[in-house]
Amino acid sequence: MAWALVITSIAGFMAALDNLVVTTALPSIRKDLGGALDDLEWTVSAYTLTFAVLLMFGAALGDRFGRRRLFIAGLAVFTGASAAAAMAPGIDSLIAARAVQGVGAAVMMPLTLTLLTAAVPPAKRGTAYGIWGAVNGLAVASGPLIGGSLTEHVSWHWIFWLNVPLGLAVMPLARLRLSESHGTGAPLDIPGTLLASGGLFGIVYGLVRGPSDGWTSALVLTGLCAGAALLAGFVLHGVRAKNPMLPMRLFRSRAFAGINAASLLMFLGMFGSIFLLSQYMQGVLGYSPTQAGLRMLPWTGMPMLVAPVAGILSDRIGGRPVVATGLFLQAAGLGYLAYVVTTDVSYTAQLPGLIISGVGMALYFAPAANLVMSSVRPQQQGIASGANNALREVGGALGIAVMSSIFSAQGGYESARSFVDGLRPALVVGAAMVALAAVAALLIPRRRAAGQDPAPVMPPSPVAGPENADHVPVEPTLT
Repeated sequence: MAWALVITSIAGFMAALDNLVVTTALPSIRKDLGGALDDLEWTVSAYTLTFAVLLMFGAALGDRFGRRRLFIAGLAVFTGASAAAAMAPGIDSLIAARAVQGVGAAVMMPLTLTLLTAAVPPAKRGTAYGIWGAVNGLAVASGPLIGGSLTEHVSWHWIFWLNVPLGLAVMPLARLRLSESHGTGAPLDIPGTLLASGGLFGIVYGLVRGPSDGWTSALVLTGLCAGAALLAGFVLHGVRAKNPMLPMRLFRSRAFAGINAASLLMFLGMFGSIFLLSQYMQGVLGYSPTQAGLRMLPWTGMPMLVAPVAGILSDRIGGRPVVATGLFLQAAGLGYLAYVVTTDVSYTAQLPGLIISGVGMALYFAPAANLVMSSVRPQQQGIASGANNALREVGGALGIAVMSSIFSAQGGYESARSFVDGLRPALVVGAAMVALAAVAALLIPRRRAAGQDPAPVMPPSPVAGPENADHVPVEPTLT
């Protein structure tokens, strides 16, 4: 159990770190490699997008060919792509390396939770998820700070070199200390992967290019319309196909549907806000990259302190009230920041919003993982983990694209006043999205009262065809 927790937590740390490590380095990357706002968006979105669209496929690969084997393979791709990003000579090659990083993370990340779940007894999973969530929270916390410190004192290239020794150390440990396991053995869903990948790429491309190319331009409209059509096809495929990548029947569970809707909306509001606020602190308030990262810590660093406690609370009272409370707090924090941001606001005035947002984010992480894994059967946990992580990353990519579009429509980089004019409405939208996430969390059923007869969480139909008709449902914690 201990080795599984260490290995999966380090791997999760690496993948989560690279979501946000670039944010405080963006001004330096822009100065060194050039590029407009949409190029900066793609240095983040190229990672989150490939990460998002291939997560469920990565989970399916692990289920079919061996979770430990694919975990190590994904870690190897991620480590190699990190080295390529560190050596990128231009903005286009950096974006390409970031996309390959996302491919490796998509294979590695969903298997961390599956491997951890298999290694930990059910009674201790809440605590284990709490530690796993705290380490992921540490990555979120240290991402802006590590990125800022390395950018200021060494070079932005080292935000990517950092992954290389970690990856080289974890790969042999995973081979020696993790047990191999397999899932259902269902055939890979190539059509579903293509539909999801094409649909998400089209929508994110349209959102990123809309402000610069015009919302009525042919390429933007084609991307948005084609993306929406492909995603609709993906949903239909998930309903009708025999072995879909994401069986839509999973969403018959209110617990599964509620926590996934909350995850998508929460990451939409959070990622877009951090993307813009890290630039605001440097470009408008004049902080150095390190100073900006330090000043973000009351928000991004709070999961290190609160996430383990949140995991224990979710074991005792259920994840639903903990997650909903956290999301309402984060929405309130973002709303407060939208109210106070000006061209010369003091850090003291920002601090309450950063702290409230940090506590809210910390209350979300560990209970959310527990809710996802307890809402499905054991044989469905791989695809459930992949689906939840995918929707979170989709939310992050959409958040950066949507909030940057609002920022560009209302303001820009021309002056401090223009930046604030664009930032304020973007933060309001971010707060609204997180508030909607809290409402979605309230749709999750309450934990079953003691003494009630257990019932399957999911419908009795098999997840991947007749070969799985003997699935045993997970002992439910929700009704």
